[in-house]
Amino acid sequence: MAHAYRFGIEEELFLADERTRAAPQSSVAAFHKAAGHRLEGVERELLENQAEISSKPTASFAEAEDALASLRTGLCRIGREHGLKVFAAGTHPTAIWAQQRETSKLRYRKMIDNLQMVGRRSVVCGLHVHVEVPDPDARIALINRLMPHLPVLLALSTSSPFYDRHRTGLAGYRLRAYAELPRTGLPELFADAADFDRYVRVMTRAGAVEDATHLWWHIRPSVRYPTLELRVADSCTRLKDSLAIAALYRCLVRLHVRRPDLAVPLTGASRGIAQENLWRAERDGVNASLIDEAAEEIVPVRRLVERLLDLTAEDAAALGCASQVAHALTIATCGSSADGQIAAYETALDAGASKRKALSRVIDWLARETADCGG
Repeated sequence: MAHAYRFGIEEELFLADERTRAAPQSSVAAFHKAAGHRLEGVERELLENQAEISSKPTASFAEAEDALASLRTGLCRIGREHGLKVFAAGTHPTAIWAQQRETSKLRYRKMIDNLQMVGRRSVVCGLHVHVEVPDPDARIALINRLMPHLPVLLALSTSSPFYDRHRTGLAGYRLRAYAELPRTGLPELFADAADFDRYVRVMTRAGAVEDATHLWWHIRPSVRYPTLELRVADSCTRLKDSLAIAALYRCLVRLHVRRPDLAVPLTGASRGIAQENLWRAERDGVNASLIDEAAEEIVPVRRLVERLLDLTAEDAAALGCASQVAHALTIATCGSSADGQIAAYETALDAGASKRKALSRVIDWLARETADCGG
């Protein structure tokens, strides 16, 4: 077990006008130009009011934290210079989807041309985590084994209770909006790597997709790196939450590599139960109770997190991320970003604010929490 299980973290962030708290109505090209010139590790995203930051492949959470904290701080500083607030969340509370500008980049123009309205409605940001796998040929088998854990990781990340200026009633609305796109959700139950390769070959030769990067599942094998990429999580407002989810996912990958005895054949019923648990996590976040397939009962997210911490204790120690993993229990106990956003919204309403003004207070809360990289 000397393999380092190197990892990389990608965080997608939103922009809001500092004065109105709405999504920017005018061009933010100057912001993106400054970010590109002054910061390494910043990329454009589908919409102009988005940006992506990423850490380089590493085996050190201290390195990843320093890199992401520096990028968050740098983007927030550049945002202030351009009259913008920068924040991490799964959806943009004040953005109206029909008013968003697409980034002028060939890949994104082709995507919108192909996806049409469902692409334009995808005003969402996610947290993506790559973990290096010792045997790349084993990645498909690992996907099947990791699938039942995805709802817990989603619940911990939920940060999208608002969409299109409406309170949705869900803690994590992002995946509902994202589900409009094709080739999203849980992966198919591929028999093995050859079965997956055949699927990709047929899809590309038939012209359905250009390449495997257009498979936007909740977890997928990377086509660029020897990694498994986690994509189910909302973009986390707090950096500590991002690191906790990345650490827990990394430990789960190592656990299932070293413990083949944990393998349980994933059936259609198992996949259906995982899908139901995703819905429960979307709706209630860390307050959800998920179905335990083996026990045939529902179990609170907090208890499931405690079980995962016990299961992965050896892996967390070996990978040097015990403190990051332990923070997952803090999220499960104290709440995710969704809980903080709802509290800010309800506090403003209780003080007599209009719904529009209350959403502005949510933007302020998100911007503060995003910039506070120690919290």
